[in-house]
Amino acid sequence: MADGETPTRRPRGARRAAHQATSTLPTRPLRVALVTGSYNYIRDGVALTLNRLVAYLLRHGVEVEVFAPVGPKPALEHAGTLVPVPSIAVPLRPEYRLARGLPAAIRERLITFSPDIVHIATPDFLGHGALKLAQARGWPVLASYHTRYDTYLSYYHLTALKPLADGIARRFYGACAEVLAPSASMADALVADGVEAKIRLWPRGVDTARFDPARRSMAWRDRLGLKPDEIAVAFVSRLVREKRIEDYAQAVERASRAGLPVRALVVGDGPEREALSRRLPGAIFTGFLTGDDLAVAYASADIFLFPSDTETFGNVTLEAMASGLPALVADATGSRSLVVDGETGFVAPVGDVEAYVAALTRLVGDKALRQRMGEAGRARSLTFSWDAAMAIVLDAYQRLSGRAPAAASEGRA
Repeated sequence: MADGETPTRRPRGARRAAHQATSTLPTRPLRVALVTGSYNYIRDGVALTLNRLVAYLLRHGVEVEVFAPVGPKPALEHAGTLVPVPSIAVPLRPEYRLARGLPAAIRERLITFSPDIVHIATPDFLGHGALKLAQARGWPVLASYHTRYDTYLSYYHLTALKPLADGIARRFYGACAEVLAPSASMADALVADGVEAKIRLWPRGVDTARFDPARRSMAWRDRLGLKPDEIAVAFVSRLVREKRIEDYAQAVERASRAGLPVRALVVGDGPEREALSRRLPGAIFTGFLTGDDLAVAYASADIFLFPSDTETFGNVTLEAMASGLPALVADATGSRSLVVDGETGFVAPVGDVEAYVAALTRLVGDKALRQRMGEAGRARSLTFSWDAAMAIVLDAYQRLSGRAPAAASEGRA
């Protein structure tokens, strides 16, 4: 105020409205508790997506604590604050960990943290305990759907448990304020399974600067023993039964017997590697690859074949498309939402090995078709942004908690 200026007074009603508006502003950043069964002890799609989410939230000023099992040796450097939850190895799949519930110490840590919203990524014992606590404390709960546990049962001779698993899932997700599904086909499957909850889409993104056809390297192919005229048929995943690796092996084997110059290129590792190497003695196994090494492997292949019927989205399929590969996938959740049949690749009935062989025959015999489909897949991949995907989650937190994002005034990257 300048010297001699007479102060003015706002009307009493205006002063009261201004005070009320000020009093309703958040006094601290948005606070999120992320509860998940996989975060840093194994390098799977769930862990990688959630770590990317937490890194995004931290960049935007959100306070996050992650509650998850840990293993004896981390598989990746995790983002944010990780609160270890006691766990045991999963029967039949010991590389995975199962939290035994919500112990008293973890419960108190959650209460002390006092989140504005609880995000549950796994409907296991820990997830159910966190849901129950959130309901008691009045915290809103958002669930994200990542893994089709119901489809895993048939691969481990546990089909009799499916009705029980479906019922547990319906009750769990029905108790959440919202459920984020990674693809439209997965959302449709949840509705068909009787999940009565508000379902919103949370697609994934892809780093199109890293996964790029320009990464193709003939020197890399030569080092691995791939001949210039061989067509490398790539499979990129953990080597486990539920990825239907037997379908992949049969398709490549039959195509080879039919005289096609195909070579199996397997990127990944897991409990089924030994069996697969016996099945495909001429295959190239790179083991797990990450970063630029993985990008070079994709781009240096010629066709991507992924017969899994347990995907909810299909990050590896999108990475392959970004790398300029025509994608041959199963007509299943996730995959059918990414691959446009006849345009970016081919979609075949689940388990139909002959259909895979027929598609391989067309692609191997027509280089121009491979190129057109690869270019179309690359163009489609450019519509999937990680920042746009993560903004969906942050907006959901804002909507359900009634709080503005911590960095709303600054905008989002």
